[in-house]
This record gives sequence, C-alpha cells and structure tokens, in this order.
Amino acid sequence: MNRFFDPDLFARAYRDPMAWLTLLVDLLPVIAVVFFGWKAVPLVALYWLENLVIGAFTVLRMLGTIAANLLNIPIALFMVPFFTVHYGMFCFGHGIFLSAFAGGDVGHAAPGVSGMQTLIDWALGTGPYMLWFVGAIILVNTLFYLVDFIGRGDFRNTQLPVEMFAPYGRIVTLHVAIILGAGLMLAFGQPLMGVLILIMLRVGFGMFLNMLRQRKIEGAGSKTLNAVAEAG
Repeated sequence: MNRFFDPDLFARAYRDPMAWLTLLVDLLPVIAVVFFGWKAVPLVALYWLENLVIGAFTVLRMLGTIAANLLNIPIALFMVPFFTVHYGMFCFGHGIFLSAFAGGDVGHAAPGVSGMQTLIDWALGTGPYMLWFVGAIILVNTLFYLVDFIGRGDFRNTQLPVEMFAPYGRIVTLHVAIILGAGLMLAFGQPLMGVLILIMLRVGFGMFLNMLRQRKIEGAGSKTLNAVAEAG
C-alpha cells in the first residue's frame, strides 16, 4: 500500500462478503462484553486461543503445498514438525505471560502437551460461552481455507518458509495491543474503555489484513505480506 490508508483499496476489499464476515467475527467480542460481562481477561484469552487456531491452519496450508508440488514432501516433513514445536513453544510462553498478566494460576504449567492443555483449559474457562466464540473463529478460518487456499488455488503459490513465519507477527501485534489497552485503563481508570479499545485495535488489524488479501487477489502484494494476510 502506497498510503497508510487507501480508501479505494478498502472499498474494493469490502465488496467481498468474506471481508464482512471477518468484520462480524472480529466484532463478536462486543456482544460478550455487553451481554455476558466479559472483562479484559477473557478477551485476551480469546485472542490467545485464536493464535492457536491460526497455527493449526498454517500447518494445513503447509501440508497443502504438497498437492501442488510433490517435491515439497521432504521439506514439509521437516518444516511442519519444526513449526509445530517452535510455534507451540512460542504460544506457550505467550500464554504463560498472558495468564500471569491476568492473574491466572497456571504458573505451574510445564512446557509440553500437558502444559499447553492446562493453558487451553484456563483460557476456555475465563468467560462464559468462550467455546462458541472460538468456534466462530474456527469457522471463518475454515471458510478462508476453502475459498482462498483451495478454491482460488493459493496452494499453488505458497512457499513453505514464508508460510511458516507468517503467524508470528500477529502475536507481537496482540502484545502491543494488550500493553496499550492496559495503559489506557490505568490512565483513565475505565476498564471498559480499555477492553473496547482492545477490540477496536483487533478490528483495525482485521481490516488491514483484508486489504492485504485484496492486494493479493489483485496480484499486487508481496509474498511475505500475502502470507501474513492468509495467517490473519
């Protein structure tokens, strides 16, 4: 994008019903805050669980490249387990940080499958109907996988190394959003304001990803940014 915000690109991106679907899912936490009494902790937990969903679909995309080129099999046999372990550990450390930030009692969790399960159980238990909101995230990612990756043939153009590193940026974005939201809560003494600002930051990030996706559809995006759009 030549400008920080391109109205024409935005308009083109949101002619696609898939973009509106992602906006709807990104705004669902507002319902949780207003009607189910969610505070910052379940919201942060939801975004952490979303990172796990993104990681799972990244694995599916990495495996899907085999359909386009059988020579990717040996590369995938190395990169998929490496990504699973490395990204899993990255998310584990991120989850420990978030639970400690939120006052959760999961500091005893050890790295590994059981430790990750402890964190997942903690995240799912932080707010009512959490599983339904996670289900909505899984649904929208499934649709994008079917429409873009398979339907539009993105699997033919996906490069395994680029795909593997794409999800990490969103975790950094979440960190920054949490710190900013927490700072605003402390500055104004309005917890609800901080929660809503965190949601709006996530919505803005989703809009940015939809604009990247539109550039990819139009053949104007870089391979790295295209992969980031897919991983969002």
